[in-house]
Amino acid sequence: MSGMSRIVKTMSNIIFPFVMIFGLYVIAHGHLTPGGGFQGGAVVASACAMILVAYGSVWTMKKIKEKQLSILESLGAIGFIGLAFLGLVFADKIFFDNFIMGPNGIGIIFNKSAEGLSNINTAGVLPLMNFAVGLKVIAGLFAIVLVMAYATVKVKEVE
Repeated sequence: MSGMSRIVKTMSNIIFPFVMIFGLYVIAHGHLTPGGGFQGGAVVASACAMILVAYGSVWTMKKIKEKQLSILESLGAIGFIGLAFLGLVFADKIFFDNFIMGPNGIGIIFNKSAEGLSNINTAGVLPLMNFAVGLKVIAGLFAIVLVMAYATVKVKEVE
């Protein structure tokens, strides 16, 4: 798949940062608003797919390799599972425990501080888990789109 017109490329360059920021916002505020790691990751992966469509799969495959996406996806999974296991270490021996805001957690420092600091991070470990899930979804969904684009390039080469 080759790139599209200059107009499409210019508009995708203008829209891309806003879509990325919105996706990262959804990931970061998933514990407060509807959304989270999966939804925000899907938005960010859609922004990457928009660039792939605008510039073409050959250009995108030169910039981003499947191996890089595989590493990012693995980091997201390891981060999520690692945070889950940290609940066993820092909390009351509970898997997936919110060890940052628990009674013995790291967040107890903020709870004993001045009134203005008591609600710095009321979600505890949830934003970190949302970030890990978002990283996994971004890499996974974009890898799927990239593989489909790669398959269309190979089919066109055969024809």
